[in-house]
Amino acid sequence: MDEIRTPVVGAPEAGAAAVPGEAGPRFRGADDRRGSLGPVGLVVAGALSVQFGAAVAVLLMPRAGAFGVVTLRLVLAAAVLMIVCRPRLRGHSRADWGTVVAFGAAMGGMNILFYQAVDRIPLGAAVTLEVLGPLALSVIVSRRLVNLVWAGLALGGVVLLSGGGLDRLDPVGAAYALAAGAMWAAYIVFSARTGRRFPQADGLALAMAVAALISLPLGLAESGSKLAEPSIIGLGLAVALMSSVLPYTLELLALRRLPAPTFAVLMSLEPAVAATAGFLVLDQALSTTDALAIALVIAASMGAVRTQTGRRITRSARAGKT
Repeated sequence: MDEIRTPVVGAPEAGAAAVPGEAGPRFRGADDRRGSLGPVGLVVAGALSVQFGAAVAVLLMPRAGAFGVVTLRLVLAAAVLMIVCRPRLRGHSRADWGTVVAFGAAMGGMNILFYQAVDRIPLGAAVTLEVLGPLALSVIVSRRLVNLVWAGLALGGVVLLSGGGLDRLDPVGAAYALAAGAMWAAYIVFSARTGRRFPQADGLALAMAVAALISLPLGLAESGSKLAEPSIIGLGLAVALMSSVLPYTLELLALRRLPAPTFAVLMSLEPAVAATAGFLVLDQALSTTDALAIALVIAASMGAVRTQTGRRITRSARAGKT
């Protein structure tokens, strides 16, 4: 999963009405299963877009710097979303604005920390460490003993990835990735709250603007006038479209027809997509140990999502009997 995405544990909450087993004409057998291939393709395309966009961002870093790249991405993505969504600025309470500012701060912090990480360690490793944030939140929220198994599996993956110690990876880069994961967990919480307070994607557009304002001083301090070079702006726009605007659009279309738990499981595959993008675009080859580590973290994320799904289905069945 990348830094501005619908998260592993956030997606089920956002679309809980689509949980299999609930009443309503959501599942009609083989026809709907065949129809799900379309939205699954949209989710996969979104994952490919965001991770290959991150790979392009890494290529841009030597020219614009890590802070400069994240500033370009957030500012340009905010501009596109503000133009498309045209959010209403009046009529919101102080609590509404507090929520959207917190959402934007979490989004900005997550992006800044993630780009500092991928400037120091391979993309696949960074995303694998980052995904531990949503996974930890999933374990804490569920409060089920079985999730300790998934947490242990993920921890085993991290130990393998670090080779027994984070010194195999750049320790500063690994710390940035873990911190980005913590901000991702905060992003999940405030994303859900913002979605309840603002219509459609208005809250997202406003939060993106807040994140852009947070990153702007850092980008200007590091890169200055380089951010105004046409070639750098062009590449920055490509990163913004690939890593933010396009994935959001694809995921929104997919979630209209795809059960949210299925969506969440697909999102759990993002470390593998990131590793593939790192290999193809950045020539960041994975060792067998690295591949096994990423597989363990993916399995832990999928297990946590499926455990949550099973729990909701059980509750729904019990409610139907009363």
